[in-house]
Amino acid sequence: MASLQANPHPLKALANGRRRPCPALNRTRLRCSASGKLGERSYCVTLLPGDGIGPEVVAVAKDVLSLAGSLEGKSLSLKIDLLSCVCLNDKFRIKFQFKEMPIGGSALDAVGVPLPDETLDTAKGSDAVLLGAIGGYKWDNNEKHLKPETGLLQIRAGLGVFANLRPAAVLPQLVDASTLKKEVAEGVDLMVVRELTGGIYFGKPRGFGTNDNNEDIGFNTEVYSVSEIDRIARVAFEVARKRNGKLCSVDKANVLEASMLWRKRVTILASEYPDVELSHMYVDNAAMQLIRDPKQFDTIVTNNIFGDILSDEASMLTGSIGMLPSASIGESGPGLFEPIHGSAPDIAGQDKANPLATVLSAAMLLKYGLGEESAAKRIETAVIETLNRGFRTGDIFSSGTTLVGCKRIGEEVLKCVDSQKPAAAF
Repeated sequence: MASLQANPHPLKALANGRRRPCPALNRTRLRCSASGKLGERSYCVTLLPGDGIGPEVVAVAKDVLSLAGSLEGKSLSLKIDLLSCVCLNDKFRIKFQFKEMPIGGSALDAVGVPLPDETLDTAKGSDAVLLGAIGGYKWDNNEKHLKPETGLLQIRAGLGVFANLRPAAVLPQLVDASTLKKEVAEGVDLMVVRELTGGIYFGKPRGFGTNDNNEDIGFNTEVYSVSEIDRIARVAFEVARKRNGKLCSVDKANVLEASMLWRKRVTILASEYPDVELSHMYVDNAAMQLIRDPKQFDTIVTNNIFGDILSDEASMLTGSIGMLPSASIGESGPGLFEPIHGSAPDIAGQDKANPLATVLSAAMLLKYGLGEESAAKRIETAVIETLNRGFRTGDIFSSGTTLVGCKRIGEEVLKCVDSQKPAAAF
């Protein structure tokens, strides 16, 4: 019986070119028998469909994950001697154990809180977490601690996922869907690395009060420590190193003390990455440059609130927010993978949602969360092929293409996954 040794944690493996499961979870298993029976790796994935279109898009991504995993290792060959089974190919069939849990508005309706303890415990005990969407008009008037979005902030903090990776690439098939001129949008391929668990969204003190004139006031605190800045900066430098070696740090160091410290620390750390070209840009200029000349950017690193805004802006370079995935990772434990779009309650349950951002989030789950790059590539290739065949949901539809719904485009992606040739045997 061969065993698969524990892999290094994802953030450490990022520097080595491959992100792998956390050894503390120790859930990755490889079975390999002397009879040559196909081995498998098994992963536990927590599904958080959430609200609005979340259940629809997660259902599609779940099916795509299962199929892509089952196709791994179909042409596996093994060499057997008298004492052991020696594996000549590391491609083994991937099996998923899914567990669906409530979060956000669905959790509020079910148990009265946006993040039940059982949901967080299940997520922590899994190998990766796939989230759909959170929020809806129904809960807009709830008190802050009972808003669906509070559940999202809580699970990010609970999982300790501090680094949010948001790619924005303009696909050739969708360049005409961008609101920018073709010559501006064509070829855009950038990554926003956003700090996720610090800054003004989490800083204290925060709340409501009155000022010296007895007026009501609301206040929040933008605060970052050296350790928080250093850890996100290191992730960004490593990402930039794996891309094109360019990193732009975005801040507001001409006004904000937190940004002054941010710039100071990022500049200091740059000496550890001589192969990465570092630049700095104020956030207002960065917002303008993303529209004026987005191809100047390769990797962007910034704080929580700036990253929230800039990554949404970058998403529209691609033509639709429904196409963009994200990965949130930490120093230990499972990552959180989700599309960057919202819950779109106005089209929920109408089979109009675009599930491709969630499908691509599933590919990021495989690549960055589990180290399964071959299966991730299957999914990415299938999405491209589906677009090449002209299938479009309403948000990316254009003349000459075929308008389909959420379920149908999911079926087309599955066909494209299934049509790919199995990994070649040694």
